[in-house]
Amino acid sequence: MIIKKFVGKTEAEAVETAKKELGTNVVIMNVKNVKRKGFFDMLKPQMIEVTVALEEENNNNDGAAISADVKAAVSAINNVVMSNMNKTQYTRPETSKSAAPSGIMDEDSDIKDKKDNNVLEEKLDSLQFLLEQQLQKPEEEKKEEKEEVSETEMFMNLLHTTMLNNEVDENYADQIIEEIRKNNKPNTPFDFALANTYQKMILKFGKPAGIAPSDKGVKVVFFIGPTGVGKTTTIAKIASRFQVDDKKKVALLTADTYRIAAAEQLRTYANILEVPFRVVYAVEELEQALKDFKDYDYILVDTAGHSYQNEEQRESMCKFIHSVDGIVDKEVFLVLSATTKYKDLVSIADAYKEMVDYKLIFTKLDETTTLGNLLNLKLYTGASLSYITCGQNVPDDIEDFNPQKTVKRLLGGKN
Repeated sequence: MIIKKFVGKTEAEAVETAKKELGTNVVIMNVKNVKRKGFFDMLKPQMIEVTVALEEENNNNDGAAISADVKAAVSAINNVVMSNMNKTQYTRPETSKSAAPSGIMDEDSDIKDKKDNNVLEEKLDSLQFLLEQQLQKPEEEKKEEKEEVSETEMFMNLLHTTMLNNEVDENYADQIIEEIRKNNKPNTPFDFALANTYQKMILKFGKPAGIAPSDKGVKVVFFIGPTGVGKTTTIAKIASRFQVDDKKKVALLTADTYRIAAAEQLRTYANILEVPFRVVYAVEELEQALKDFKDYDYILVDTAGHSYQNEEQRESMCKFIHSVDGIVDKEVFLVLSATTKYKDLVSIADAYKEMVDYKLIFTKLDETTTLGNLLNLKLYTGASLSYITCGQNVPDDIEDFNPQKTVKRLLGGKN
């Protein structure tokens, strides 16, 4: 496995540099801000550093000697496994700034940088110590064992337990561990197994997919989901991003005629952002809004939250969403709470899947200590994850879904 770090003004620029050198099959393992080292350079903007991995076709996993690059990657993962298996909550995202021209940074000095607030900077003090503390058995029980368990196998068992503690569905946890075992020989160093597990789980999440601009006119974006998950607040946060940060023209609509408070809440946000707002009661009113706002970049539509078991309401919403087909580009986002039980999430996802294809937004990550449902729903639905929210503050408490950060949490790392 080849591990290298690249920097650029933006994450996209750094990744592009990596792909030019290593090829398009690179896997992003870590993203962070880095400061320049010189006295005068301290006054310049931060750079974005991306750690990427490329698995070589003829990789020898006999465990004789693990490369320095893999050891550096394991350190860069930054506390993927905690010895006490504590879990922390998502915190508000830090705002990254533009950076200087790209280039390869010195690995040793960067790994020692513990002041970066955007990444995990606590190192694994000793993976051997971790294994001893978490998997140590009483002496009497050890004597009864007929076969000696390798360190790597103990480590895989620990990762499996950690995923279950993070409420990853057992079937998916078994599947991931089995895939790792198949790819590793019996004496594979456990630090290689750790890096391999990290890489595989990032690949399972796939590339985040936010709201993409339309190639032809306005983009209509529908937000669907059950009641109480925070759809209206999420829409306000996204609208603020487009209007304030990206200088796009945005209009807000609500079809939630069941809850007056929801409509008034969105109206208040629209007044603050100084963007048009309208309540639409029927398909005809939606079609009129499309004509009135045809010169806008985005029309964000809040829909009524309802029970996924209400067939009549589902049919009405389905007709409403598909009324724009062939007229404008549209996207649909299913908004879900990370605090909802997995069994209920499956039922919700199934009900909405019958109506329309969607991408996923998870809210209330600040109200849970486990993130297993993010992986569970991704694997169950196959839908792309787009945004996560971690608080009520508009517009701060929202960020693009970050597979690297999430995998670190699922494997027991701190945030």
